[in-house]
Amino acid sequence: MTQSNYPLRLQASLLEEVRRLAAKEGASVNQFINVAVAEKLSALRTAAFFRERSQRADVNEALALLDRLGTEPPRLGDEISGGPDDDAGLRLAEPERTRKGVRRGRRSVTG
Repeated sequence: MTQSNYPLRLQASLLEEVRRLAAKEGASVNQFINVAVAEKLSALRTAAFFRERSQRADVNEALALLDRLGTEPPRLGDEISGGPDDDAGLRLAEPERTRKGVRRGRRSVTG
């Protein structure tokens, strides 16, 4: 791995926070900053990836796929335990209105 030096100027308050968090994590300030920059680059690349993918999406086709009813019961391990009154945080979603009418509700996780 090739390394290079870059003189970094940080606000005093940021540098103190970095020092404190790096020490807490058992890392050097240099390691902490390298990881922080790598995480930021990864987040930006991920956002760009999904932005580009969304440009190619066919929303109507995706909704049609979700509307297809299966004829088989859920496979072992794919079941949703409980029902609408279960305390596990699952509930039936309200039906969604579409251009073609009302789509049946789907289970969703409530927070």
